[in-house]
Amino acid sequence: MSKRLAVTFTLDDRPDDLTAIGRDGWALCELVKAGDAGLTTLQNPAPRWSHYIWKLRGLGVNIETVDESHGGPFAGTHARYKLKSRVRVVDLAGGAV
Repeated sequence: MSKRLAVTFTLDDRPDDLTAIGRDGWALCELVKAGDAGLTTLQNPAPRWSHYIWKLRGLGVNIETVDESHGGPFAGTHARYKLKSRVRVVDLAGGAV
């Protein structure tokens, strides 16, 4: 049986450790990897990015949403998520990132 990913991390303005479980932890790791450029669901598809972002914000993670236009047959806008908090991953447990 595989365990769910658990990402323990600290934020720049908080002394306590926080933990993001499962896809929320995965999303946090992806935001850290993306760096200042951030990421979009077009570049990094996942079923519920907006929900992962909402849950991470609930933990106190500062994430900026930038609306970007795109063309093509289904022109419109999409979100780019940028991590604004300084996040330090303390521990990864239970899964691969």
